Amino acid sequence: MIHFYLNGKPHQVRDLNPNTTVLEYLRLHERQTDTKEGCGSGDCGACTIMAQRLPSQAGTKSEPFFTFNSCITLLSLMDGHHLLTAAYLADNPENHPDRALLHPAQQAMVECHGSQCGFCTPGFVMSLANLYENNRLQTQDNANAANFSYDEIVASISGNLCRCTGYRPIIDAGLKMQQIGQQLDSANTPSKALTLATDAMASHAAQKTDTDKAESNTQLRPIEPALIDGSKQLFIPRTVSELNQLLAVYPTATIWAGGTDLGLTVTQRLMDHEVIIQLSALDELQQWSLSESADNQELTFGAGMTYKQMLPILEQHFPAFADLFARTASPQIRNMGTLGGNIANASPIGDLPPVLLALEARVHLRHCDVINEETDADNDSKKSFAVSDETISLAEFFLDYKKTKLRPGSYVVGVHIPLMQAHQHLFIHKISKRYEDDISACLLAARIDLSADNSSIANAKIGLGGMAAIPLLAQHCQDALIGQKVNIASFKMAADAMPLDVSPMTDVRASREYRMHVVQRLLVKCAKQLMTELPTQGAA
Repeated sequence: MIHFYLNGKPHQVRDLNPNTTVLEYLRLHERQTDTKEGCGSGDCGACTIMAQRLPSQAGTKSEPFFTFNSCITLLSLMDGHHLLTAAYLADNPENHPDRALLHPAQQAMVECHGSQCGFCTPGFVMSLANLYENNRLQTQDNANAANFSYDEIVASISGNLCRCTGYRPIIDAGLKMQQIGQQLDSANTPSKALTLATDAMASHAAQKTDTDKAESNTQLRPIEPALIDGSKQLFIPRTVSELNQLLAVYPTATIWAGGTDLGLTVTQRLMDHEVIIQLSALDELQQWSLSESADNQELTFGAGMTYKQMLPILEQHFPAFADLFARTASPQIRNMGTLGGNIANASPIGDLPPVLLALEARVHLRHCDVINEETDADNDSKKSFAVSDETISLAEFFLDYKKTKLRPGSYVVGVHIPLMQAHQHLFIHKISKRYEDDISACLLAARIDLSADNSSIANAKIGLGGMAAIPLLAQHCQDALIGQKVNIASFKMAADAMPLDVSPMTDVRASREYRMHVVQRLLVKCAKQLMTELPTQGAA
């Protein structure tokens, strides 16, 4: 079964359709209608709620709170978490007979008139409360922690849409809640969110010990599903060896990581996946490492790492790549979406693949295959399986629209990215109708390698997204740059070769003519950026 806390109360669930989302569970099973459904596709943020991963043992430091879109998030992903909804952020009325003591985010929304029709309001409250409570956690660890800024408030609500207020009063509420919170602190009024979380953590740690003991006594038994409903099953492997075994037995199972795109198959296409193998408990797939050799340095990300987990590492080693994350989806999606999921999903408009292509990333794949099936004297079937690994360039991974080198029983283990050298320069440009929380119409990532004296282009890698059925490298465009002088004319010539590499599609986001023209101009923009980075600018 799965174990989680909801607004301070423990829940254990086993007999439930594995395709059940958090939103569906809240509204239909728990009758908690304070969380709203807007788009049903993770775009509008009306269904946003807040969660915190519970520790595995007592005394462990509190994890930060995070927000997510409950409409596309499977309930099973909340195994081992504490969920908080908007209605429970306010203190209980019985503690304050005159009125309920609202959370600073709620009180500020009231005072700043941040709500009109009110449908999106619970989601905004959760996004603001998440910022506020994480700041409180930082203050507990560091008394000198700074208050959040205007920009942080805007970023915190970038995954929430409102058709009524024009956002100004909501941003005002974000600024106001700091003042309200300081007044509560001076009155020694505890944070209900932090109090609920603390109580849940203490209770969970005590129960976790018993659970671990029970598991140690049954570890040799067949792997049991965490959720089951008739023929539908969901497994949560705790080790990679369990994952390998499950994929050998269920090679066509749906592999579910963050599910930020797979969730749409449930809410939009109304699919019921028969067997789901969920990767959320595999810490081995959420690790990263930096290896060094005589030739190069290489950064390795586990496929289960979320955008949020990757960000601080990218800020250190690939700042231009990290800057893209501010425009990649929303905070709610970045908290759940994973690197491996973004690659395996093979969407032509995924934000990460074009950049990884330009960086010449390699992808580590694992294949799990049944190699023998025998029947013993008691007529019991016995299976054995083999596991094989391969590492290929990401350019080889994508075959056609939604088709990759993955086969039944395969999964992405990790991604290897060579670190940038001093002579290499990376430029990334995303074009979308909305600046934030939007799918790209087109994306260009260019890595330009210069000669020792910076006078010519030694190598180039141009990754394109949103231009074809798969993310790809613009080979003719790259070849046209190699050996050329570092000037605008060289990049214009290379841009003219772009039609030899790709014939863009026309859809609701942009026409093929627009895409081609924009990407060609973006390549020229890369030239101008490159020349500003050089000690002496090239000739125009």
